[in-house]
Formats: sequence, C-alpha cells, structure tokens
Amino acid sequence: MPAASWQLEMAVTRELSTVLRCLLIPILCLLGPLAMADQQQDPELGKLLTQALQAGECFEDKYDQQVWLAAMEPQLRNILKDGTERADVLHHVHCEARRMQLPPGLVMAVIDVESRFDRWAVSSAGAVGLMQVMPFWPRQLGMTNAELVRTPQNIRMGCTILKFYLDREKGNYARALARYNGSTGKRDYSDLVLARLSKRWAYR
Repeated sequence: MPAASWQLEMAVTRELSTVLRCLLIPILCLLGPLAMADQQQDPELGKLLTQALQAGECFEDKYDQQVWLAAMEPQLRNILKDGTERADVLHHVHCEARRMQLPPGLVMAVIDVESRFDRWAVSSAGAVGLMQVMPFWPRQLGMTNAELVRTPQNIRMGCTILKFYLDREKGNYARALARYNGSTGKRDYSDLVLARLSKRWAYR
C-alpha cells in the first residue's frame, strides 16, 4: 500500500474512533446508573410500597412529637431555613419512622447524606427528593414523578425501602444502608450515614 494511502486510512480510522468514543461514553454513563438502579428493583418491595402509599394519614402521639421536635428542631434549623417546611419534614420523619419501626434518627441521617434536606434534589442516577427515591417507582406504582418531591410521599417511600433492606439484612445497618444506596459490598456510604447519626441525629 502506498505511504500516502496508508496515512489517509490511519487518519480516517483515528477520526472514526474519536467519533465513536464521543457517542458511546455518554450512553455508557447513562446506562451505568440505570443498570445499578434496576438491581434495586424487587417485586416484594414494590408490593410493600403500594401498601404504604395506600395507607391512611400518619398520626403520632402529641407528647412524643413534642419531645422529638425539641430535640431535632434546633439541629435542622441550621440546615433547613423555612420553618413550615422544617416542621413538615420533622413530622413525617418521626411519624413514618415510628410506623415502620425504624429509628427516626437514622432516617434523618439518611436524608442528611442523600439530599441535605433538599426535597428538589436529583442525583446523577436520577434519584429524587429528600430520601432520593429512584424514578422507576412512580411508573410501577401509578404515581406521577411530581409526587416524588412531595415530603409525605417521599419520606413514606424512603422509610419503606429502608425498612425492607433492614429486614432483609436482619438489622445490620451497614449492609442495609449499602443496599439502600446501591453500593453493596462497600462501606463508604454506610459509614457516612452512621457517622451523621452518631454526631448529629442520635435520638432515643
């Protein structure tokens, strides 16, 4: 093959390779989080979420609520400035955690790490809201995506998912939290949540 033809062929090959990389990398980046999210789908969990969403309004003992607010409100005030939204988050965290037999402080620590109490938060994997619920759930449960940013629904779904993984892991916080985050086999996320629980959100 003449040198000029060989050089032209190599140049075309390099150009095609560059184009393919530019096309494939964004696709792979999109598929990566979705593939991880798909692994978190479970028919049994779907049934539990359906039941949770169909359950009635959450009510809590007034005395317990006052003790909870007195303990947690000053901490959350430094993060969530709006008083009405702060009260709404604290009410639903405490009530839904008690309903699901979860430590409410653990739920606060998960929210802190997942979204920093921003109900509009969206992760790179598409997880939405305070407890970063994956967006495939609304499609499966007959919800709208807008409901994922509503505090009551998001916290109820997040607590149901967390309880499901805690039961599956027989109460092991580290492994359950890793499942919740989609990082099974790693400790970074679990350690971060448990550190926040210990330092900021510990509650009886």
